[in-house]
Amino acid sequence: MPFDITGHEEAIRRLEALTLEPGFWEDRTRQVRVLQELGGHREQVDRYGELVRAHEDLEVLLDLAAQEGDQGAVAEVQEGLKELARRVEAAELAVLLSGPYDHHDAILSLHAGAGGTEAQDWVEMLLRMYTRWAEAHGYKVTLLDLLPGDEAGIKSVTLEVSGRNAYGYLRAEKGVHRLVRISPFDAAARRHTSFASVEVLPEVEDEARIEIRPEDLRIDTFRSGGAGGQHVNKTESAVRITHLPTGIVVTCQNERSQMANRLTAMKLLRAKLLDLELRKREEQLAILRGEQREIAWGSQIRSYVFHPYRLVKDHRTGVETGDVEAVMDGDLDLFIGAYLRQEAMRNKMAQAGIKARVAE
Repeated sequence: MPFDITGHEEAIRRLEALTLEPGFWEDRTRQVRVLQELGGHREQVDRYGELVRAHEDLEVLLDLAAQEGDQGAVAEVQEGLKELARRVEAAELAVLLSGPYDHHDAILSLHAGAGGTEAQDWVEMLLRMYTRWAEAHGYKVTLLDLLPGDEAGIKSVTLEVSGRNAYGYLRAEKGVHRLVRISPFDAAARRHTSFASVEVLPEVEDEARIEIRPEDLRIDTFRSGGAGGQHVNKTESAVRITHLPTGIVVTCQNERSQMANRLTAMKLLRAKLLDLELRKREEQLAILRGEQREIAWGSQIRSYVFHPYRLVKDHRTGVETGDVEAVMDGDLDLFIGAYLRQEAMRNKMAQAGIKARVAE
């Protein structure tokens, strides 16, 4: 196999030793964190073992086919190798997810940018694309909040994507997405350019890491808008929470009760506060690395061109494909994989650079 699991095996031994320490099972917060980390390392080791066994089975089948001259078995081995290569690639990507929150659930928010109704329709298209991707990978998708467009489409929408490594994969999608097409809303059939921003946050499982003081919050309630039957617009079930020290504002109006909306809004607030903390750390690391970074709202990461030609291109990695339909149906692994590999290489080079600067 092309990757090493020695580090995972060492981590398993270290974490198993922690579970034997006195008082471990009485500390709920520590227990959850350690067991989740342990489960992740065991999953990688188990996956590696499955791949090794699959490879060995194909070798045995190939030997039998060669001895008996069975062309049908040879064809079966060829198909098996293709499937094994796909599984190995997926395992390699999973190994790259080494960030502290990569294994967490993800909170995905889409917001319409410049382009009016066009941009709102673009958000609805992206919502379908990410929902298709999540379902294809076995993730559960839960709608947390949605603000419909004035004429068509969606102004903003927030989803929870639940499943191991959801955040690790989806963080590759963070940024501005650009659409170029002939507008279905333009009677003159002119070409339009629309923008939508994609925000990806890790769901915070360990609430102790993020301190939220009640006196720092302003909580407002209001009547929900949009579809929802008689309940909507008749009770103040929607919730808006403002975190006064940072100015961060979150809203939730998708649940039927005010309490449920408040709990969801607090979940969103914790995620945004964690993201703020992570961005501050990244800025500090950038200073250590000597990097000059442009500070601007959501730099454009990908273009989806429907006219005058058909192409989807990621501007960070240079990866592109002409199969626009497949991408809009949720086939994003080409872009996500390229981003994760590029990031892993960049981090490796950055760490080497920091070590060199320290040595000087």
